[in-house]
Formats: sequence, C-alpha cells, structure tokens
Amino acid sequence: MKHTDAKDFLGKKVIVEIDRPLGSKHPKHGFMYMVNYGFIPNTVSGDGEELDAYILGEFVPVKRFEGYVIAIIHRINDDDDKLIVVPEGVNYSDDAIRALTEFQERFFESIIIRGHK
Repeated sequence: MKHTDAKDFLGKKVIVEIDRPLGSKHPKHGFMYMVNYGFIPNTVSGDGEELDAYILGEFVPVKRFEGYVIAIIHRINDDDDKLIVVPEGVNYSDDAIRALTEFQERFFESIIIRGHK
C-alpha cells in the first residue's frame, strides 16, 4: 500500500480521530499524553499505521478534532511522521511544539518541517 506523504497536509484542514485523549496513558510505555493525540483516517504512514497527529491548542480531552496542519515532526530514526494540528488562526513556534510534544518525542531524533511562507 502506498504511504501517505505527510507534507501533502501542510496548511490543510484535517479531521483527526483521537485514540489517545489528553490525560490518557500509553498502553505499552506507560507515559501520559499531555495533549490529544490521534490519526488521520484512511492514510498510511511509514510504520504501516494511519498518519498520527498531535493536537495543540485544545486543552480538554476530545474524541475528534478539526483543525489545520501547521508543521510536521519528521523522525530521523523512525519512519513515522507526526502532524501538528491546531485550531484555526493558532500558531506555535518550533520551540513550543518541541516542548508540548516532548513527553513522547524525547525518545526520538527529529526535525520540524514547515510549509513555505
């Protein structure tokens, strides 16, 4: 099956299905999700699962979220890109994205990819 290119989503509106809401625990590694975390239905990431997404700027647990992709966390040592999705009109700096996703991304080496201005 063809992998979905995460870069195709930069700047686009997406719907994220949340399977790990804010405050939930990772089933295998036991860390707490500090933000809502989910996936884009009908996509295929490098790991064979759906393309994952961090939801920033939404501070209560949700089941679904509609927002805009402002960046991608591209893991250098893992074939599993993560979209950064925010409410309309909201933006975060690369440093803020790193701080807000550190609870999980600290285990990986990554770069943040942005759309062209």
